[in-house]
Formats: sequence, C-alpha cells, structure tokens
Amino acid sequence: MPTIYLGIDVGSVSTNIVALDEQGNVLSSVYLRTRGQPLQAIQEGLRQLVATLGKDISVAGVGTTGSGRTLAAVMVGADVVKNEITAHAVAASYAVPGVQTVLEIGGQDSKIIILRQGIVTDFAMNTVCAAGTGSFLDQQAARLGIPIEEFGRRALESRSPVRIAGRCAVFAESDMIHKQQQGHPLEDIIAGLCEALVRNYLNNVGKGKEILPPVVFQGGVAANAGMRQAFNRALGTEVIVPEHYGVMGALGAALLAREIRPKASAFRGFELTEREFRSGGFECQGCANHCEVVELREGRQVLARWGDRCGKWSNAVAV
Repeated sequence: MPTIYLGIDVGSVSTNIVALDEQGNVLSSVYLRTRGQPLQAIQEGLRQLVATLGKDISVAGVGTTGSGRTLAAVMVGADVVKNEITAHAVAASYAVPGVQTVLEIGGQDSKIIILRQGIVTDFAMNTVCAAGTGSFLDQQAARLGIPIEEFGRRALESRSPVRIAGRCAVFAESDMIHKQQQGHPLEDIIAGLCEALVRNYLNNVGKGKEILPPVVFQGGVAANAGMRQAFNRALGTEVIVPEHYGVMGALGAALLAREIRPKASAFRGFELTEREFRSGGFECQGCANHCEVVELREGRQVLARWGDRCGKWSNAVAV
C-alpha cells in the first residue's frame, strides 16, 4: 500500500492539497476555489485526490497551513500546523536549494520572505491593498475583455509600456482607463500595469529588504508571464518560477509533515469527505474582552473551539 504525506493550504481565495511520496515527490496536487466554504473545499479536494491516487493509499502524515489552517487541522486531523511564511519558505528551499528571496503573490495578499543559509531572517506581508494580487488582475482582465490566461502573453507583445500609477488598485484602474482614452495600444497598457504592480510590490512589501538571488516567484500570479518579465527587469535578475508555483503552501505543509514522520498520523481518514461538518461562532460575554469564539461541529458533536484568550471554551470538553 503506497504511503503518502498530505499538505493542505486553506486560503481566502483558494484551497490547495498536495500529496507526496516518501521520497518527497509530488504524486498529485489539487487547486480549488474556496468560495467562502473552506470545509466543502477541503472535502472536494480530498475526493479529487482519491479519484487520482485511488483508495488504496496510507496517509503517514498531514500538515495544514494558510488562514484556515486551524479549521483544516481539526477537520482532517493534522500532525503539524504552520503559518504561511514557514510553509512557503520550506517549499521554496526544497524546490530551489539556496534560495535567498521568495516573492509570493496570491489571490488577495502578497508576501516577501528573506532567507539566509536556509533560515528565514525577515519577511513582510501586504493584506491591505489589493493592487497586484490575483483578484485584481482577474478583475482588470475581465474589464478589458481578455481571458486571464492571455493577459501575460499580451503583455510580452508590448513594445513601449505606458507608465501607470500603481500605488493602489483604485488609482491603477482609473489610470488604465485614462490611457485607453488617450489611444494607447492594449498591449502597452497591460505591460505598463504589470510594471506598475511590480513597483508597488517592491516599494511596499519589499521596502527595506535586501533582495538577493536566487529569487523564487511563487503563488498564482507567477503564472502571468507579464509579471515575471516585469520582475526580471525591475530586479535585474531572472526570477525562478518553480514547477508547483501555485500550490507551494500545501507543498511546504506536506514536506513539514514528512519531516516529523509521526509514528501514527492523526489523519481521520478519507471517509470524512462524506461526513457533515459545520463551522460557526459566537461572542463570549464572560469578560470585557468579548472574544469571538469559533467552533467546528461534526453533526451535533463539537470537535473543537478556539479564539478565546482565557481558554474557557477552547479547553472545554467537546459536547
């Protein structure tokens, strides 16, 4: 029976699952839109994984990461739970040994990770402005009537990119419209937007950071050839896009599970895809903190609660 390690990355935009063999090779990966329903996304992802690998597999370890890592960990039974910085850094180091800078741009946020000798020494995240993220690029592609898959290719056709204000999503969009009204070719506008978003990233997320090669570019936006070219020009070095750039968080979580090699995994089995899970929450009135407590239920049973500072609810016996 084949043995695998699972990595699950639950984010606001996408839910990704990666299965590794004992040697660390990627056997299968799943990318799904979360669509505000992380529990259902996890279940669907596991179903797709079983459809690809078959039911005759043994799960030796599970790691979770992403903004929904705690929820996913309780639901599936995780052996290791880590934040996105750790997971992405581990995956980048595995894909490109000696990497010193990781540029990661996802659906709704972006981050930069600085590594020296395999250790994270600095990082920064941008979760305030949407400019440069995947959702913003999707929006602009739709407004221009261009499939997002062609967005990057059209940028490469530009001969003279226009300069667009990319300090925020609102200014970037209004400046694009202005450039269209002036009659600039669409390819030059698209290329100009990519360059503006890269400037915005480097001036905000990358501000004050020593960006040294090798530089790895990962996250869904790494698929955009226009963004890759803009980073190459701005940094004066070729950014490396790893094979599994879109699921690096899940890959890192799986690698971490493989690293600890638990004697017996806490994984609750693929049967959980057929069970009924519900998440909810309430505001505790026990003190002035008014903590927002989150709970996960399977049927009528409370599997776990978290979010309270004092432990009144999270330490309570499941009912």
